[in-house]
Amino acid sequence: MLPIWLAFAILALDQTTKLWVRGAFHPGESWSIVPAFFNLTYVRNTGAAWGMLGGLNGWLTVLSVVLLILLVVFRRTWLSDSLAHRIALGGLIGGILGNLADRARLGFVVDFLDFYIQRLNWHFPAFNVADAAICVSVGLYLLTTTLSRPASSREPGVSPPL
Repeated sequence: MLPIWLAFAILALDQTTKLWVRGAFHPGESWSIVPAFFNLTYVRNTGAAWGMLGGLNGWLTVLSVVLLILLVVFRRTWLSDSLAHRIALGGLIGGILGNLADRARLGFVVDFLDFYIQRLNWHFPAFNVADAAICVSVGLYLLTTTLSRPASSREPGVSPPL
């Protein structure tokens, strides 16, 4: 039940924040929160993460549905029943559903969390709560999967003792 509750919590938070951004900002409008580091900026993203594959909203919608189906069908194959993997599953499903809801309803994904370091002229593409949930969930899955394997299987070319 944890993955389901977490998925719905992420979906609700994601959609609530995006609704607020769409009501409070005009597209492209930006508010400085931490000068020279963090803004809230309303971006309409028709692509995937960080604007890649821009304009392919229809294909990305289909891909999202396929990924959701694969996650549900193969969850027992890919994921253990550990707390970390249940959290990762809930985060992935919630994040995918959050962006899928935007794509299906609006034709684009609302991004608004905008980090940059002005002094270094470095800018990270705007993202949203769903994107953050997906990235954290993938990271959690990879980290816990890697750390839970026996040390001998992590070292290439080293055979386990007989």
